[in-house]
Amino acid sequence: MPTLGWITPNPAPAQKRVFVMASRFELKSLSDVPRFLIHSLRSWSQVKTAHGAYGASLVAQPFRRVFFTLSAWEDRGTLYAYAKTDPHGEAMRASRAACRRSTFVFWEADSAELPISWDEAKRRLDVKAREDAAQSGHAA
Repeated sequence: MPTLGWITPNPAPAQKRVFVMASRFELKSLSDVPRFLIHSLRSWSQVKTAHGAYGASLVAQPFRRVFFTLSAWEDRGTLYAYAKTDPHGEAMRASRAACRRSTFVFWEADSAELPISWDEAKRRLDVKAREDAAQSGHAA
């Protein structure tokens, strides 16, 4: 399961600002991958019907222990409501201990820019990871 391509649960209105989130999760061990993958697939099913979700994609690199998410939302509130609701809420709680490192970036984009490219999302994640590493005194 390398990539689940961009889906559009709810079409975004034209000429609207949307709230975008990208994340990168690096797991501690290969033994954590199956459980994280199951939680990811449950969350993927949930996003398909989530209020305010304009789009989402998932990239899994299980043998590298890395997962990426990318999503666009009506606003910050609809993203956070989704994130707190099970099964996603349960996935966050259950997976916290398995993560070696996680990176999140948020920005606004115009709805005409959807779907957001993975190149753009990964560029932003790389910048954020370097900033976080510099602040903590660790190499990215």
